[in-house]
Amino acid sequence: MNTGEKKKTSKVGTVVSDAMQKTITVQVMRLVKHPKYKKYIKRYSRLKAHDEQNEAHVGDTVEVYYARPLSKTKNWRLAQILQKGSERQ
Repeated sequence: MNTGEKKKTSKVGTVVSDAMQKTITVQVMRLVKHPKYKKYIKRYSRLKAHDEQNEAHVGDTVEVYYARPLSKTKNWRLAQILQKGSERQ
């Protein structure tokens, strides 16, 4: 049944930094249920993603997928830009 093709893990988040060359920092939000109070709490993760053409900018909503390690902290690649953020000045 296994065709050898693995499902790539992807996440959607907002670009919070594009100061590095070919790298963006993406903030991903998830909801976690509090064990005692049963309310949902927002938790954030910051992922470093490879952006070969430097096309994503701060405020953009992007999709990233998990890839092999590209550096010490960079394990994700930019899949696509879903929505452009506010225009840069």
